[in-house]
Amino acid sequence: MSKLYLVPTPIGNLEDMTLRAIRILKEVDIILAEDTRTTGILLKHYGIEKTVFAHHKFNEHKALPALIDRIKSGETLALVSDAGTPGISDPGFLIARACIENNIDIECLPGATAFIPAIVNSGLPNDRFVFEGFIPQKKGRQKRLAELAAEPKTMVFYESPYRLVKTLSQLAEVLGEERRASVSRELTKIHEENARGSLKELIAHFSKSAVKGEIVIVVEGASSFNKLQNASAEDESDDDE
Repeated sequence: MSKLYLVPTPIGNLEDMTLRAIRILKEVDIILAEDTRTTGILLKHYGIEKTVFAHHKFNEHKALPALIDRIKSGETLALVSDAGTPGISDPGFLIARACIENNIDIECLPGATAFIPAIVNSGLPNDRFVFEGFIPQKKGRQKRLAELAAEPKTMVFYESPYRLVKTLSQLAEVLGEERRASVSRELTKIHEENARGSLKELIAHFSKSAVKGEIVIVVEGASSFNKLQNASAEDESDDDE
């Protein structure tokens, strides 16, 4: 039966590809890739020879009608992004919605995504959290940061290494420099780094040298921060007595 598969790919380590994902990519008629060169490396590694079309934020709107027609005609397509799960800060939402509107089956395979290992190893509460993705670079950035000041749940962000220190500094200005946070860099790769501490400490750490790699920032929510601050104040009060 024709359908669209959303297939997660490794965020760094090629061994994180699932057996099912490999099988699906071998079985589909066409693979849609955010970057055909990046996906080409993955496909070659697993001996997958398929027709690959570029499908990214610059052409996804224009390409959508033709892709829907292909699926309706009986073809089965798989969408992959450069790394992680399609639709999570990557192309995927538009084609998934179009398939649903056209009564086309879609299936998303479970697999790699960067924010899950980042929040789990951050040491911050992960029973409830909000995924913010990339904060707007210009328009709406300050407004969004201000809105997050009172967010009670742990917050997760994606960021470019070139904007990491700037973003940490802006978070410190809005949330307070003592707010606890974690920065995960190059997850699953040889040079993986997970730095934890206050926003102030992380700013100092990442200001020492140029930052490289994919970045996930995890920041403590207001509710946990306030509880910790209140507990510290009570401890100090007890000591004074």
